[in-house]
Amino acid sequence: MVQAVTRRTARGAGPGRTTLSLSIVLALAMPAMPVFAQAASDADEATTLDRITVTAQKREEVLQDVPISLTVVPEQVIQDAGIRDIKDVQLLVPALNVSSTSNEGQTTARIRGVGTVGDNPGLESSVGVVIDGVYRPRNGVGFGDLGEVERIEVLKGPQGTVFGKNTSAGLIQVITKRPHYEQEAEGEITVGNYGAIGLAGAYNDNLGDNAAFRVYAVKRARDGVTDVVTGAGPRTEDEDGNINFHSVRGQLLIEPSDSVDINFIADFTSRDENCCVGVTTTRGPAAAIVDALAGGEGTLPSPDPSARVAYSNLGTRTDTVDKGLSMEINWDTPWFGDATLTSITASRSWDSTNESDIDFSTADIWRREYGDDLNSVTFDTFSQEFRLTGATDRLDWMVGLFYSDEDVIRRDSIKMGSVYEPYLSIALLNNIAASFPPGLVNTAGGATFLAEAGGQPYGTSFAGRGSHDRFDQNAKSTAAFTNMTFHATDALDLTLGLRYTQEKKEVDSLYSNPNGSPSCTAGFTNPNQVAQALIARGVPAQFVGGIVPTVIGYMCLPWANTLFNGLSTHQEREEKEWSGTFKAAYRWNEALMTYLSASRGYKAGGFNLDRVQIGITPSTDTAFPGEFVDAYELGAKATLLDGNLLLNAAYFKQDYSDFQLNSFLGSSYVVRSIPELNTYGIDTDVIWQTGVDGLTLQGGLTWLQAEYGDDPLPDAALSRLPGATPGFAPEWQGSAAVSYEWGFTDNLIGRLFLGAKYTSEQNTGSDLAPQKNQEAYTLVSGRFVVAQADDHWSVELWGQNLTDETYKQVGFDAPLQTGSYNAFIGAPRTYGVTFRVKY
Repeated sequence: MVQAVTRRTARGAGPGRTTLSLSIVLALAMPAMPVFAQAASDADEATTLDRITVTAQKREEVLQDVPISLTVVPEQVIQDAGIRDIKDVQLLVPALNVSSTSNEGQTTARIRGVGTVGDNPGLESSVGVVIDGVYRPRNGVGFGDLGEVERIEVLKGPQGTVFGKNTSAGLIQVITKRPHYEQEAEGEITVGNYGAIGLAGAYNDNLGDNAAFRVYAVKRARDGVTDVVTGAGPRTEDEDGNINFHSVRGQLLIEPSDSVDINFIADFTSRDENCCVGVTTTRGPAAAIVDALAGGEGTLPSPDPSARVAYSNLGTRTDTVDKGLSMEINWDTPWFGDATLTSITASRSWDSTNESDIDFSTADIWRREYGDDLNSVTFDTFSQEFRLTGATDRLDWMVGLFYSDEDVIRRDSIKMGSVYEPYLSIALLNNIAASFPPGLVNTAGGATFLAEAGGQPYGTSFAGRGSHDRFDQNAKSTAAFTNMTFHATDALDLTLGLRYTQEKKEVDSLYSNPNGSPSCTAGFTNPNQVAQALIARGVPAQFVGGIVPTVIGYMCLPWANTLFNGLSTHQEREEKEWSGTFKAAYRWNEALMTYLSASRGYKAGGFNLDRVQIGITPSTDTAFPGEFVDAYELGAKATLLDGNLLLNAAYFKQDYSDFQLNSFLGSSYVVRSIPELNTYGIDTDVIWQTGVDGLTLQGGLTWLQAEYGDDPLPDAALSRLPGATPGFAPEWQGSAAVSYEWGFTDNLIGRLFLGAKYTSEQNTGSDLAPQKNQEAYTLVSGRFVVAQADDHWSVELWGQNLTDETYKQVGFDAPLQTGSYNAFIGAPRTYGVTFRVKY
């Protein structure tokens, strides 16, 4: 239900704290799902939308006074929209896209078409995630059940002045429910299709007059949503994309005096799931070879993503543990006119171990096996932030310090399967033969070609060989920042924000091929030996010289390249950069505020935590530079119909330099700094609390134009990029929602909402291959609630993706299978019923 919120203007808010009262459940900004209107008992205190408050600048401010384009999603809307994690938030915000790839920990958020691409943990996120004031180092680390959330704020455009580290494209801020002094208990039981079941509960109570605690726990499980053909195994699970996790969060609030509050948070989440297989979208000529080596059933015969059938003979187990401790202290000091000193100290650990069938077929070509020492990523992070916030009649001011120390360990092991050499030999020899008249090149017994070219005896075993690497990275970030708003006149506000950041990173990389590799030894890279094998197969001598490098390249693909064996490298880099913003906001009257802003955003450089080679020569320099953005925004916020209609619009222009692109090119990831990426467009938002009691209408629309610069890139696979629209940047995205609440009886109410999000055509790959295009689609969700008027219980019927839309999250090249493409697709239609109790 909506509760009245006392309006506090920016100049009257005072220093404020980052914690708001539970009345913030009113908060809803466009285009989030509907707020449910309710008449207040006192007509003078009637709820209006112009009282929404946010902490987008780390102080309490009225939404319509903040010169930032942002969306706020309150508690009731989060519940009704079925938001469990950050990925679900995208349904409420047109400018936000969130996608996952090989496992749910590999989650990427994009705002206005910009986000970090790829599965490399060395790349920091363009869109920052902050939960309860604690910066999460990667989007995937912030993925998980959010539990009891008071509100979510999505800030668009660079926000690096006052938030965390690197937010060159935007920020998602999550604020969970804090303890209070009333005894309260809540419970939830959910059942749904695909065998879904969920149990959740919370308990809140006081510990005397000066302390309170809150505990939340949840367990959710669901069967897989994709059928899997396992072939000869060893995989036995015939479904994928299941849910199986439990989570607990405890908070302790201590208020030793009226001027001090201390909030401790401890949380723990464990996920043990199978995710994620890719489905075939395009079959290339290599698919027939895969089928033959898999006994006739290697990949889907006719691509049909809507069938949700994948082919994988190996498992996709993902085991993730996320845990942390934090302490937030707020002290209303007598300094500087009753300023507030805030300290947030946090220690977090995130560990994910996984396995995957990286050929995405039932043929045993190559694999990543499960094991902490084989394939895992670990983040251990300590962070400390201090802020001093105050206000005078003319100046709202804030100064702060931020420090983080992050350790990343990546273990990566790739092993060749029993048909690795036969597959590559046949595919390579067939490709060579296709360039010559039929019958000229002898393809008989092609499964032995690489062994022949390397002078290896027939029957040489490739199975079990491969790479086993470890990357240990440490990143320390230190920053000083300030954000000042000067009230030049009663109508004109000028804001200046500055941040100076020092980043220090170092990485130790240890590469090994512990079992050797018959496909890439000193003999195998002998051009004369390879040339002799080609001539023996019938390749005319005059063409041999041009083909030899290709053959050696197949022999020495990164995981098989024994030139890496025993290689150990140490790299360091340091960056010292300024970022900041300037905003001018003018309030023409109570109904209209306009603003103009200019921002300089920054995202640190780093290291590619993967094998990098030039030709077949290992590279000891895997560094890439920092990413920068110059952003401009012209916006207007209108408050009409006595505060019951909000119309917000903003024109934005963002120019990125050294944009960090991580692209999978079929055999490995390559990190490239794209010299130029330019985006511009318009965000429009509207919410209308109509005169019809209980009826709210709202919507939002984002128009985006994005284009890479014309600079050529060194990789042939990225030749489509110069001058083109980047992937994941649809021209149009829009959302619309309607909600209606009414009374069945004096003690029984009903609530209904229906929401939809439209996304126009886009490419879902970083290399812009046309096979990765996704046509326009619309996602629809809804919920019908019958509840007791005093909120003691409710029964809710809900559904997501009600039209069962099939769409690509990310398209990718089928590894080593030229001409074949796969995709990670979005969730199918889900529905169920939830029963809640509360006292």
